[in-house]
Amino acid sequence: MKEIKISAPATVANVSCGFDVLGFCLEHVADEMIIREVPQKGIKITQIKGYNLPLEAHKNVAGVSALALIEDAKPDYGYEIEIIKHVMPGSGIGSSAASAIGSVYGINELMGRPYTANELIKFAIKGEAIASQCEHADNIAPALLGGFTLVKSVSPLTVCELPTPDDLFAVIVHPKIEIKTSESRAVLPKEVALNDAIKQWANLGSFVHALHTSDYDLIKSSLEDVIIEPHRSKLIPLFQMVKESAENNKALGCGISGSGPSIFTLCKGKFVAKDVADAIKDIFNTTDIDFEIHTSKINTKGPAVIDFKN
Repeated sequence: MKEIKISAPATVANVSCGFDVLGFCLEHVADEMIIREVPQKGIKITQIKGYNLPLEAHKNVAGVSALALIEDAKPDYGYEIEIIKHVMPGSGIGSSAASAIGSVYGINELMGRPYTANELIKFAIKGEAIASQCEHADNIAPALLGGFTLVKSVSPLTVCELPTPDDLFAVIVHPKIEIKTSESRAVLPKEVALNDAIKQWANLGSFVHALHTSDYDLIKSSLEDVIIEPHRSKLIPLFQMVKESAENNKALGCGISGSGPSIFTLCKGKFVAKDVADAIKDIFNTTDIDFEIHTSKINTKGPAVIDFKN
């Protein structure tokens, strides 16, 4: 029977000014999945490497997404899924989204691509909800579509694909501590001041315009979070030190990736990105906190087929 091996990329959500709606896709940081068509109907997860996650399809993000797809497609056969998990759960760089889009992207390829990207996002959201207790697409959309995306609405699903300036690089540092999404949500205010809301949506609008015009100065002035970061940053060790160091080394901006603990920076050019990454490494090397750091172009293509056997 047919078999496919795919990569499912990590992502950065919120991007400072776009809480729950904005995200972008990373290169070189991705899960891998092997999906094969089998005679027995249903979804079976046969193996998970890297992290201890549920093998039961109805409890696993990739499994729930795949089940949503086959419930709609009603094929006369089923699928086995092997997951090679490189993106650490709870890292803040879209681990659950990578799992969710990976399974539906791979199955859709094996089926001959009967579903559109928007339809696949709808299936993947069902899996993402297992991890985050709500249906949202700020990681799902860029993971599947690549580049920058803006989720205008989940119901009905409306996703805007945004352009990526050619010389834009991201640096991601992942302190290997656990911050549960529920805890990160719990520290957020129930109400925000009108002045802060106005400033935040002005930053988001300006950032979108800056992407369209490759205006790096405007990107820099727009990467400000006056609503979420002041609360969540208290949960992340060394956050302010990392942010100040990144900005001192000419980063365009620095903020919390998703709900944390990962921290992202955006930089103009690979040499600035290298300087920023080195400066952040120096900070964490003075502590006993285990960490990993990634320097990445923006992945404008999303998931990719590594191998296909027919």
